[in-house]
Amino acid sequence: MTRSTPSRPKASTNPGPKRRPRPATPAGQAGQPAQKAPLKAPKSPVKEAAKQAELDVGKLALNWAHSARFFTTAAQLHQLPASELPEVAFVGRSNAGKSTAINTLAQQRQLAYASKTPGRTQHINLFHLGAKAAPDQVWTDLPGYGYAAVERTAKLRWQEVMAEYLAWRRNLCAVVQMVDSRHGFTELDRTLLEFVAPRVRNGEVRLLVLLTKADKLNRKEQAESLRGAQAVLAELATDEADIGVALFSSLNKTGIGDVSNILHSWALPAEQAEALAAAALAAAEAAAEADATGAAGIDLDNPPPVHGEDGADQPM
Repeated sequence: MTRSTPSRPKASTNPGPKRRPRPATPAGQAGQPAQKAPLKAPKSPVKEAAKQAELDVGKLALNWAHSARFFTTAAQLHQLPASELPEVAFVGRSNAGKSTAINTLAQQRQLAYASKTPGRTQHINLFHLGAKAAPDQVWTDLPGYGYAAVERTAKLRWQEVMAEYLAWRRNLCAVVQMVDSRHGFTELDRTLLEFVAPRVRNGEVRLLVLLTKADKLNRKEQAESLRGAQAVLAELATDEADIGVALFSSLNKTGIGDVSNILHSWALPAEQAEALAAAALAAAEAAAEADATGAAGIDLDNPPPVHGEDGADQPM
């Protein structure tokens, strides 16, 4: 009986699914489990809430600054209207970018007139901010000073006007001075500081210096400009004084958010602004009534007699 030998299975010609080669295990880590990426710490709800609140405050301040609108203009100080609203004066050399900075803060192109020829604007322009029915602050755009093309007599006259305004304007609460960051405080800038220095030192008037055109400086130059300005302002520092300095650029919007927050913090609370508006409206109505009565020639306290048919006076 013959024993049959089983035939060997033929090798399959199908290579089967390809498997990707495993990455080589680094030396010294053989057999160690793969390391997972470290988990990020959960965000603090307190910090997130504070950050959101800061964003909301900044947005509120920008919206408030955008409410700026023209109120009135004056060629002389005695033409300025009396007001109980806090007034912020914007001052600076004619080529320091003052009007452009006001327009940038208000996010409006033509709120403050920016002449192509510096030194040509020679009026005091006032702007209201806040609700139309109850404004809470006034911005005052004072004429630029120190431009060479302006006659010497005009320069001296406007220096006198600004000196008197800064020294005596009763509702002036703050001064925003524009200083070209590339040049720092000039002699004229220092002269203007002297006009308002007594009121700054005793805390009656706040001072904020904006180093304009900061986009034209690199970081090192910006830091040097800040140090130079701080050295000048240190001469005015007292325990009562409220003095600040900031880099500012209308081109790349440097400092706009921070400056808007500062200006907004100087505005009247809504309740006081509404009370002032109501008082002003009542005074205007009383004045209009008095004018109408005077025009008619009638004295309500002593009315003229009425004559009867027989010529006798009859009481009204």
